[in-house]
Amino acid sequence: MRVRSTDGVEVQVHELGGTGPDLLLAHGTGLHGLVFSPLARHLTSSFRCWSLDARAHGDSTAPIGRALEWEGFADDVLAVIDALGLDRPYGVGHSKGSTTLLLAEQRRPGTFRALYCYEPALAPFDIPPGERPRNVMAEAARKRRATFASHDEAYDNFATKRPMSDLHPDALRAYVDHGLGPTDDGTVTLKCTPEVEAEVYEHGTSHRAFPMLPTVGCPVTVALGDEEQVPAAFGRAIAERLPEATVASFPDLGHFGPLQDPERIAASVLEAFGATGPGPEPLS
Repeated sequence: MRVRSTDGVEVQVHELGGTGPDLLLAHGTGLHGLVFSPLARHLTSSFRCWSLDARAHGDSTAPIGRALEWEGFADDVLAVIDALGLDRPYGVGHSKGSTTLLLAEQRRPGTFRALYCYEPALAPFDIPPGERPRNVMAEAARKRRATFASHDEAYDNFATKRPMSDLHPDALRAYVDHGLGPTDDGTVTLKCTPEVEAEVYEHGTSHRAFPMLPTVGCPVTVALGDEEQVPAAFGRAIAERLPEATVASFPDLGHFGPLQDPERIAASVLEAFGATGPGPEPLS
């Protein structure tokens, strides 16, 4: 289904199944909501799971007359919650998605019952307005290959190159099958273009999520992979600034932990939210 957000954006919403309290999943930069399908498979015994494609990602449309500022991604989250009538849902985010959930909760305290934020893409310092430091992620995104002969060729390509090769095969398959669309010449190309991905990275420091962390009223689990790497290295500083935070550590996982080991991260989510179920459905 589609939900209308701000700036003329139509947000694609995915119902991932399950029964119980509502749980909304928010993806990272360059991805889309269906990459959470393997993770949700382990959560549906305890939650009714939803995900969204953020603006200019997946099957959602791009904003009209507005840059890809991260406050706009928070608009999308709040629009989905309002359109679905979700009453204080739980939230699970990855990378930019984690920051987006925090921004939404800051803007409208009490929106979420609790949050689980895997490696929020959030620098633990306030960058003065108007300053935009060099962004190596944006530079790398602009060099990304976008078009492939087929979905299978794209899968084979990503399966041999980090960081995408770290993903569980089911998550990578979901990323490829739903993240690349057909073109007129019979090839497939990334729905989130390299230029869009670069623009998102460039706006990653143009919000005030970090100084506003003390306004987050709900419990937050900050989950971290290898803390020798960024943004995991920032995670404990983020947790210290939150009024009610817990750190979950996964030193053997990378930045894509929820897509790398969905079963283990799902177990951590269930523990964080005090939920239990009959056991996860096995991945293929």
